Amino acid sequence: MTFYWIFFLIFIILAFAFGETYALTYGRTTLSRFVWDLSKAWPPFSWVVGILTGFVASHFWWGGSLICY
Repeated sequence: MTFYWIFFLIFIILAFAFGETYALTYGRTTLSRFVWDLSKAWPPFSWVVGILTGFVASHFWWGGSLICY
């Protein structure tokens, strides 16, 4: 099962590299421009990304065990 996640992360990195290369080569929208345009069209986008990032970071790297009653 460990190899699944390693290959998954490698795939994400390669997909990003391919997408950026394609966008820069053919004059298409890059990921950073897409995020900029989305943030301009819907300002809460950056807040939502921050909440999701914080949730994932807490989920993966929370110190000790979390007990909910």
